Amino acid sequence: MNVTRERAAAVLAGNWLGASTVPSRSLYPHQWSWDSAFIAFGLRHLSPAHARRELRTLFAAQWADGRVPHIVFDPETPPEAYFPGPSFWQAGRTSGLVQPPVHARAALAVHEAEPDPAFLAELYPRLVAWHDYLRTSRDVGGRGLVAIVHPWESGMDNSPAWDEPLTRVPLATGFVRRDLQHGDAGDRPSDEDYGRYVRLAAAYRDSGYTDPGDFVVEDPGFNALLADAELALAGIAEELGLPSDTHREAAARLEKAMQETLWDDGFFFARDVRTGTLIREHTCAGLLPLVLPDLAVAPALLAAATGPRFRLGRVHGVPSYDLTAPGFDPGRYWRGPSWFNVGWLVRQGLLRHGEHVLAARLKHDLVETAAQTGFAEYVDPLTGAGHGTRSFSWTAALTVDLLTERTCDNRSFAPGRGLRHPEPPNGG
Repeated sequence: MNVTRERAAAVLAGNWLGASTVPSRSLYPHQWSWDSAFIAFGLRHLSPAHARRELRTLFAAQWADGRVPHIVFDPETPPEAYFPGPSFWQAGRTSGLVQPPVHARAALAVHEAEPDPAFLAELYPRLVAWHDYLRTSRDVGGRGLVAIVHPWESGMDNSPAWDEPLTRVPLATGFVRRDLQHGDAGDRPSDEDYGRYVRLAAAYRDSGYTDPGDFVVEDPGFNALLADAELALAGIAEELGLPSDTHREAAARLEKAMQETLWDDGFFFARDVRTGTLIREHTCAGLLPLVLPDLAVAPALLAAATGPRFRLGRVHGVPSYDLTAPGFDPGRYWRGPSWFNVGWLVRQGLLRHGEHVLAARLKHDLVETAAQTGFAEYVDPLTGAGHGTRSFSWTAALTVDLLTERTCDNRSFAPGRGLRHPEPPNGG
């Protein structure tokens, strides 16, 4: 058994609560939406039953309108452990925002590790409702693209791409940041950023989670992942003997809209819907369309990835922000550091476009860096030094996935020492 894989499995076992996995015991003590999807990619190799339980727990919290909330709060975790908590959102045991839709791809991958048609049949209508919500309620710009209404919805909270539209949002005051109690302030979003995040979230909450407010942005990363998720839904439909054409057509429409609206000068940029202008910041979100296998502009985007702004294959992972930009910060959250989920996604894109040598180089770097940093949340792309929390679940899970050739070994996943409900009921 690979030692790094064993260590990664131990991280996941330690972060398992009984029905889902926390990203981090200290910094993120609840269930996060896209974290759980990435975690499932790793859990499927260790215990498919736990991977199925992970996704089922998340979708059990799905709203009636189809949205999948970005946080599902653990009822046994003290409310003061995380801000903003349940009392802030006023939405029961969830938040009211969303995160990128990587869940269909995760569900299909879990099924491929251990086929379970009943699991797919259970999740398929929920996934369809989730995508329908995004394509209808979130097409604010009317161009067939999904808009995010808060930086947290991108999953890339303090990306420089959000600076300009956030200037329209006043600062909130009178709250206590719990994140700074568990991490270096230099690694986290600034107080000014956080004040705008809280004000924006409160305004969305007070509108009944219907008014998109002042921050409305079409994010290339979010839309690319939705297009890929539609392709995964097509695969799920085929597994269930259902028509799949509508999902492939939805993916093609999204890809076309992205190229017509967000592509310019060899890169995918976010678009500020309120002003109708592109936000010309080169962030890692602009590389995520590489996951789309039929992307016509893939050669140009690959050139951008390997060029001086990202130096793919010559730095650690995939920098979250333009290495040549004056505001590049190698240690501050999404303003420069490399994140393992982005590296994993970009590697998927490289494989889909035949870049096997570069994909192998990226895989080696991701695994080595994860092991050397204790499965850090993110790393300095220039030095490989770890930042943020350690024993981070998606870093561990994606390391397991990279080190596993579609096998399952339950012996390396043994949660339960002092944890609640260690095993999923009825086999997951």
